[in-house]
Amino acid sequence: MPEREDREPLPERQIALIDLLDRLLTGGVVITGDVVLSVADIDLVRVSLRALIVSIGPDTPSPWPAARPPGDRYDR
Repeated sequence: MPEREDREPLPERQIALIDLLDRLLTGGVVITGDVVLSVADIDLVRVSLRALIVSIGPDTPSPWPAARPPGDRYDR
C-alpha cells in the first residue's frame, strides 16, 4: 500500500452518539473495573465490576420463564 505523499490531515468525520452506540452494541461491549477502599494502606473493601452489554433482537428467546400473573394455579 503506497504511503500518502501529502501530509495533510484527514477530513474530520463526525459520528452521532447514537450511531456510535449502535456500532458498539452490535458487536457487544465488555466493561470491567475494580474499586478498592483502603485506609492506611490496608484494603478494607474490594469490588470487581464486570458487565457484558449487547443488543438482542425480538426473535431472541428469553433466558427467564414467562411471568405469570399472581394467583396462577402453578404459583405455589
